[in-house]
Amino acid sequence: MGQMTRFAGLETTALKLGGRRKRSLERTATMSQLAQAREIVGFSDAYSSGTVVVKTSERALYYVLGNGKAVRYPVGVGRAGKQWTGTAYISSKQLRPAWSPPDEVRRDKPSLPNMIPGGGPSNPMGAAAMTLSGGGEYAIHGTNNPGSIGGFVSYGCIRMYNADVLDLYNRVRWGTTVVVTR
Repeated sequence: MGQMTRFAGLETTALKLGGRRKRSLERTATMSQLAQAREIVGFSDAYSSGTVVVKTSERALYYVLGNGKAVRYPVGVGRAGKQWTGTAYISSKQLRPAWSPPDEVRRDKPSLPNMIPGGGPSNPMGAAAMTLSGGGEYAIHGTNNPGSIGGFVSYGCIRMYNADVLDLYNRVRWGTTVVVTR
């Protein structure tokens, strides 16, 4: 079986799979889903291809393609007092992650269970999550509340439509640079 790990409020089972088999499973998990809101746009900011850029004031995440183009996704971002800026790296990737509320969330919502299983309708992580370096507080993840996309809604995580987070999940790798700006 796999090993259970807790990181950034996520519970995930790390399966020991060969590289080709793991990539095949990741592709299979997303083949039938279409992104709900992504689009290719002009992008003149000076970031390398493969970089993820989150512009909180726009409530948009850009995956830089290069040659003046990027994929733009609408996102939900941190509410007042919960926003952050800086550079991080994708430190892990999970499909259908379980979620354990971090201490700050638990203080605000003490009735939450200790852990919400992955794939359930009440799981706020949605279809996939990519945790970010820097202490494990934040992730780019899906949501089972699509009405929250486009708002200032989170504790600092970046929320995406489930279909869009699966699309981004397939584009990025561990170590991908993520830049969060205002």
